[in-house]
Amino acid sequence: MNIEEFREYCMAKKGVTEELPFGPETLVFKVMGKIFALTSLDTEEFRISLKNSPDKNIELRAEYDFIVGGYHLNKTHWNTVYIKSGVKEKLLHELIDDSYEIVVRSLPKKTQSEL
Repeated sequence: MNIEEFREYCMAKKGVTEELPFGPETLVFKVMGKIFALTSLDTEEFRISLKNSPDKNIELRAEYDFIVGGYHLNKTHWNTVYIKSGVKEKLLHELIDDSYEIVVRSLPKKTQSEL
C-alpha cells in the first residue's frame, strides 16, 4: 500500500473527510469529525497511525515489528504502522477498518444514525 492507496481506501468509507488540522505535513482522516487515521506527508518512510483497543494494541505490537506505539499520540489507544515491503494489504485494511469502527462506535447515537 502506498499513500495514494491509503487515501483512497480511507476516503471510500462513509462519512469520511480529509483535513490538515496540524499543518501541511500531517494528513488526517476523520469520520463525522473524529480522527481515525493520520499520516505524515514530510517523512521519508511511509507510516500511518490508527486507533485500536488497548489490549489489541499490545497484541499487535508483540506480533509485528512494524507496529509500534502511536508516534506523538496516546500509545494506549494508537499504533503507528510502518509501511514497508512485506506488510500485507489485507492486514492494513483490517487495521484501518478497526480504527474506523472504533471511532464510529464512540460517536453519539444521533451522529451514528446520521452516518
